[in-house]
Amino acid sequence: MPLVIPYPDIDPVLVTIELFGLSLPIRWYALAYLGGLLIGLALFRRLIARPSLWPGDVAPLNREQAESLLTWMVFGVILGGRLGFVLFYQPGHYLAHPGEILQVWSGGMSFHGGFLGVATALILFCRLHQAPLLQITDGVAAVAPVGLLLGRIANFINGELWGRTTEAPWGMVFPGAGDIPRHPSQLYEAALEGALLFALLWLLATRRGWLKRPGLVTGLFFIGYGAARAFVELFREPDALFFGPGNPYGHAIRFTAEYGLTMGQVLSLPMILIGFGLWAFTRRR
Repeated sequence: MPLVIPYPDIDPVLVTIELFGLSLPIRWYALAYLGGLLIGLALFRRLIARPSLWPGDVAPLNREQAESLLTWMVFGVILGGRLGFVLFYQPGHYLAHPGEILQVWSGGMSFHGGFLGVATALILFCRLHQAPLLQITDGVAAVAPVGLLLGRIANFINGELWGRTTEAPWGMVFPGAGDIPRHPSQLYEAALEGALLFALLWLLATRRGWLKRPGLVTGLFFIGYGAARAFVELFREPDALFFGPGNPYGHAIRFTAEYGLTMGQVLSLPMILIGFGLWAFTRRR
């Protein structure tokens, strides 16, 4: 019998507020999103408060514009994350039940969808404010892993997105995942996509002058996240996919499954390629 670390059964609801006869649960997952955005904003402000870090010793945004950018990113994360889950993972189900698409409270968010939503929000924001896109994305990329760190810890608290079965001494038995020890893959992702990637990007942005060359930090974020996610997918239980009739991606899903790939790896590959493309573009400039 392999050694098992007890799973810390933490209530996903931090506190429930009773207000006018209604119960309002405050969940760790929602606090992770909120905390990631607010901490990210505070760190982004620190970057723009140091003009010497940026090209021409001029920060790309002022404090008020940075706060406005946060609002755009909130909508990008929520709408993109939800629509990404619908389109990437369960299109057949939501085609049959379109009324459930906007039911965010029912669960189902995709990082890659949230990433596309944020990218769209950044492009629109920069066009509206005539701001340098690559400089803005560099600043956002340098602080984004903080949100990933908190989000993966919230996944662990929720007891979701657990790993594959394992005999490793740090395996855990997750509620709802049977009685077999599994990798705590949420913590692997928190460490790699969150803590390690943040430390690397922050060091390069603030100590090595990478913000002086727009696109370098963004490119490394793409490469770092894509590689870390693809690696952790080796230990994470693959996401459940809808194979039934009505799924427009049925053949593509079967093709990737036949070659041992997960949806997370398939979606991470374009990020890695884009990252290397940005590096090549920046070095040519």
